[in-house]
Amino acid sequence: MILVDTSVWVDFLKHQPFFFPTLQTLIETQAVVAASCVFGELLQGSKNAREQKVIVGYWENLPKREEAGIWIEAGLLSSTHKWFSQGVGLIDAFLICFARTYQLQIWTLDKKLLSVLKPTEVFTPTPTG
Repeated sequence: MILVDTSVWVDFLKHQPFFFPTLQTLIETQAVVAASCVFGELLQGSKNAREQKVIVGYWENLPKREEAGIWIEAGLLSSTHKWFSQGVGLIDAFLICFARTYQLQIWTLDKKLLSVLKPTEVFTPTPTG
């Protein structure tokens, strides 16, 4: 299962080549897990009601996992590794803890997030997903 970061969702929602068909295939096969903070970021950046409806539609239909307690774990992990001073924010720390808790890989374009992930935690798609 894959946790898709905001950076990839943005390119998907813009129908960017590679990102749209690849992520669409993953969504259709129920391989993507949704995290509320990612969808909160997407909604924060939405430009109108139509975009909000599309984002909420994906949120409502994607598999989810329990998020309780992961924010605290993320804060502790971030503090321990001094990620904030490396430019890795709390949402990224949450994504790492969430992914580790549920054995998910993260698909991201964020270089700072990628810099603190283990190679096995990174999802690297092929053109067909």
